Amino acid sequence: MTEFYTVKRIDNSHLVRPASPAQMRDLWHRLAAGVVLAACLLVYAWQHFECIQIRYRIEQLDVQRAQAAELNQQLQLEVATLRSPGRVETIARNELGLTVPVPSQVAPTAEGAAANAVVAEAQLGQSAARP
Repeated sequence: MTEFYTVKRIDNSHLVRPASPAQMRDLWHRLAAGVVLAACLLVYAWQHFECIQIRYRIEQLDVQRAQAAELNQQLQLEVATLRSPGRVETIARNELGLTVPVPSQVAPTAEGAAANAVVAEAQLGQSAARP
């Protein structure tokens, strides 16, 4: 008797072996380590770029502070020149036509102010008594 053997070609390319639990555990550990490493790198990069932006902002604020200090100094100088007694006197004499008062032109105001205050009190007292 003769026997014939035939070879049957089977395509096993679609078959997938199930992964062992140890391989799956190892995969998850590596994935977790990669995620932690990536998160650390992202946090470091974020802090680094924030630090650079803050440095630029500090430089801008320093420039603004220097400009403000210069403007403040100019304004203080201008106020000092505008308040100078010589300038005020020159404007009073030349533009406004004011002169130094003679002693007969000066009237004391302290007595007049005190008298007005008493009158005001008296008027206030009378108006409060009317209702």
